[in-house]
Amino acid sequence: MAEDELAAFREHWRQELTSEKEKHDIVQPGSAGDFRLKDSKKRYFEENDDHAKVKEDIKPEYEDQPGYVSIASSLLDGRTSPLLDRIEEERVKRKKQSESLTGTASTSSSLQQHQVLHKKDKSQLVDQLIQDLNEVNDIPFFDIDLPYELALKIFQYLNCIELSRCAQVSRAWRVLAEDGVLWFRLCTRAGFHGDASVSDSPCWKSTLRDCRTSAKTVCSNWKNRVGSISQLQFELGKVLCDVNSCENFVFAGYTSGDIRLWDTLHWDSGTSYLKPNSLSANTEPRPHVGLVQVNRTVAAAAYQDGCVDVWSTETGGQPIHHYQGSEGIRTLALSPDAPILGSSSGMDIRLDRPDDCGYWRTVCRAHLSKTVESLVVLPGKEQPGPVAVAAAGDSVYLLDQTEDPHALHCVYGHPVTCLDASQTQVAFGVRRSGWAMHDGGNKIHVYNLETRKAEVCLGSSVGDFTCINLRDSPPHLVVCGNKDRRVRVFDLRARASVVSLYAHHLGVTAVQTDEWKIVSGGGEGLVCVWDLRMGAKLWEMHNRHPVRHICFRGSRLVTANIPDDKAPRGACITDDDLTAHRRHRGVICHYDFSEEALSQDHVLPICRSDYMESTGYNYNIGLTVPYDRLSGSQPPL
Repeated sequence: MAEDELAAFREHWRQELTSEKEKHDIVQPGSAGDFRLKDSKKRYFEENDDHAKVKEDIKPEYEDQPGYVSIASSLLDGRTSPLLDRIEEERVKRKKQSESLTGTASTSSSLQQHQVLHKKDKSQLVDQLIQDLNEVNDIPFFDIDLPYELALKIFQYLNCIELSRCAQVSRAWRVLAEDGVLWFRLCTRAGFHGDASVSDSPCWKSTLRDCRTSAKTVCSNWKNRVGSISQLQFELGKVLCDVNSCENFVFAGYTSGDIRLWDTLHWDSGTSYLKPNSLSANTEPRPHVGLVQVNRTVAAAAYQDGCVDVWSTETGGQPIHHYQGSEGIRTLALSPDAPILGSSSGMDIRLDRPDDCGYWRTVCRAHLSKTVESLVVLPGKEQPGPVAVAAAGDSVYLLDQTEDPHALHCVYGHPVTCLDASQTQVAFGVRRSGWAMHDGGNKIHVYNLETRKAEVCLGSSVGDFTCINLRDSPPHLVVCGNKDRRVRVFDLRARASVVSLYAHHLGVTAVQTDEWKIVSGGGEGLVCVWDLRMGAKLWEMHNRHPVRHICFRGSRLVTANIPDDKAPRGACITDDDLTAHRRHRGVICHYDFSEEALSQDHVLPICRSDYMESTGYNYNIGLTVPYDRLSGSQPPL
């Protein structure tokens, strides 16, 4: 506190102290009754058997006093350890003075002396309070009155900056502010080490600092396209049919009937080679793999002959579950956090999951009035209730284990073009056709799964919505792609478009977003990364075939370019060999933008052009110039 502020503080208190009117009632000896003292800790006079008894009804110090005096008196009332000795010494002194006064004649002088001393003490109250507060090193609120566990519960509502400020108050507050439980919660709340426990790290404060530093580096590498790229190719001369990924697993199926599972964190894992069921393995020619799905625990694949196989991502090898459909499997869906598999064949839907003993059982069967076009298994649904969402023609249904399908949305003549769902909401695109074209074009509808009612209707696009991502989007945001070549991000609270980007001239085929970036893929084969806040393109990569799959998490990005033609000719138009050429097979790209990938070997190949290649073309002509390769040469004029 500054010197002028301290002087003004003292003067303000002294003015209130001098304006106070003190009132004390004197009790004469031999009165009818004894008055009980209200506060035993503030007793200044006690009974004396050898002398005349003088009793005084002393009011508590907190009554009829200004606010500042009450605060100061409460602080001086034995709550801080450095003041206890002073208060006890003052009490002994006053007791001796009261005992030395005898007789009725001395009562008046004693009371007058007491009033003078009391007034003198209050006049010095401000100076004594300031001096004592400067000497106090401990915080009484947490050191004496409040238990450590309760103080820890109060501190858990603070963020990193507030905890760092509290650590500078005192030693006791520093111990509280640096508690490992608090920093562990902050670390998991920020999205780091979600599956960890408190005992996994000796110092969660340092762990959180390292994680945030790493996240900043990863964000910078994303923006500047610094990282490693690898192509997950299955060199058997067959065409890529479908790709799906979840966290570190990448799952792919081929026209040869082969299945391949990659673990991008453990490249030497033995689960990369999965065997089909015996029926498909002994069939010649083997049926193509139509659809694949994967999550943390299981992977599933559907063949063109209607067979469905399920493998464990931990053990691999032979399938742990297999069933045969009546006809070809049209849709295949897998819950992202539970082993719940959904599939549709024509107008029939089937949901399978393992029981407590590990045996797979069919928990739901449904028959709809139209062919099922899309199917999504809801995440986090272990209790009875809606398990999956299906789109058939112009209707959207909720599938439950205990009741018949419930029609969530149904408008005649408005077919559903794309579908996605989170744990609490479902979003789908609706095509406007015929007489409905005048009402604003194609729309995005969002329904609440708990109330089963529409929440918002968004968009007014001329083209059809081709892809939508609600599950992986930030809260209150949904991203979608359209045939009109644009990527749109909608805010569900404002019911408006946040950003609209002209992205791909052959339409958007896949899209995903997070808090600051958008990754989109188009039918022309481009993968584009956009800055969500600026609405600007950061960089792009190109491959030959349409982008059918995009999935990123943290520093990793997986993209898949899948050809539309699954039976191309050979290397030459006159060649009878039906083995597909490399350019017809499709490609899976795995990007890693982690902070360790900073060496020259991990720079993307597109950034390492030496200007000596006879074919190809350089995207980053600003990185180097031709004469940099010749030492001592001068730039041409």
